Amino acid sequence: MLNKETREIIKRLQRARMSLMTKQPFYAVLLFHMKFSLDEGCETAYTDSQRIAFCPDFINHLSDSELEFVLMHEVLHVALNHCGRGSADYDFDLFNEACDIVVNSNILYSCNMNLSSVTLSEFGESMHLTPDGKEGYLFTAEEVYNILLTKNENSGEQSGNDSEKQAPDDSEIGGVADRSDGGFDDHTFWQVGQSGEEGADITKEVWLQRMIEATKIAGDFNGQNGESGCGNVPLGVQRLIDEYLKPQTDWRTVLNDFVQEEINDYSFNPPDRRFQDSAFLLPDYNEKDESVKGILFMVDTSGSMTDKMITQAFSEIKGAIDQFNGRLEGWLGFFDAAVVEPERFSDEDEFRVIIPEGGGGTSFKCIFDYIRENSNGNFNPVSIIILTDGYAPFPDESETQGIPVLWIINNKAVTPPWGKTVRIEIREEQ
Repeated sequence: MLNKETREIIKRLQRARMSLMTKQPFYAVLLFHMKFSLDEGCETAYTDSQRIAFCPDFINHLSDSELEFVLMHEVLHVALNHCGRGSADYDFDLFNEACDIVVNSNILYSCNMNLSSVTLSEFGESMHLTPDGKEGYLFTAEEVYNILLTKNENSGEQSGNDSEKQAPDDSEIGGVADRSDGGFDDHTFWQVGQSGEEGADITKEVWLQRMIEATKIAGDFNGQNGESGCGNVPLGVQRLIDEYLKPQTDWRTVLNDFVQEEINDYSFNPPDRRFQDSAFLLPDYNEKDESVKGILFMVDTSGSMTDKMITQAFSEIKGAIDQFNGRLEGWLGFFDAAVVEPERFSDEDEFRVIIPEGGGGTSFKCIFDYIRENSNGNFNPVSIIILTDGYAPFPDESETQGIPVLWIINNKAVTPPWGKTVRIEIREEQ
């Protein structure tokens, strides 16, 4: 049976999250992915990447607005993958400070640079500036860490190799929030969040997708309430999303060379000289309204494809839709040893709601078997684009039934024996 104090704290946390839904919907949406708990063993608050925990005495001394700030602070640490970042040879306290500067500055940006939004009466104004006076939202945690490290080295302070400043061992985890950098929360629990099986499942890519969805919901919410788009989305988050979703492929060139476009205003005399070596006779364009239809995108979701690879595949398909200004229609399906039934999309909104499935072995032949068995008036692909690592036996080209195939390969080790090939690189940690 919960006592009265615990029930009141639960109600306060629920009210704070709902209050943020009207003030800062981006953060509120992310908070619905977090659990809340109470821990009398800590002095303030912490996250272990799965939950946000509070000392009851600490939360009771927070005003409603201060509680909202703490919630935003903790969930942004998780969303930006701070709990799983930091090299083994990093100065633990210094990296903590860098993460706090980035998080607090992004919250400050979300709150129209109102300093009271990142201030706690007990701790004062939270750190949000780098040593040279710039806002932390302009940088990643690693970039701020290097700035702090350079400052310390120039001033003769110890850092990095001082064993007393390394990440704490397990015997220290769970102690009080002894933060020499001036932060208010306890970061020692970050190690716990990454060591458990459940924590390992919540990858950076999952939180990236959650941030993308939260950005869209925040934009829709603000639009309905007369606000200006996604103005309360942290600048650092928006930059991360934009960079990660930026495709590597020039899809207009690739698809113009790969498939015959439907053109409303064109002339075949003379043909477009840019593509004179193409296997297709392409028209010369004037002011054009072009569309590409009937493409079947198949994403490899077998066990060899990581979350990062699948996210990259999604960003490439979204890039194709964007580069054709939404005039790209087709189907998106997934495959491992079997095909997950492809779903039709005609715009970005329909594309975004399609969820990846799979995780077993890999078969390319299953794609062509599926097309042969299921082609009809509603499903009749004119070309196939397969996004994969290529680690599976390639069927004979006759299996394609004459349908052109474009392979998007995410490495340099595999070269398909037939079809057209484009390569992309898997992006490093952001």
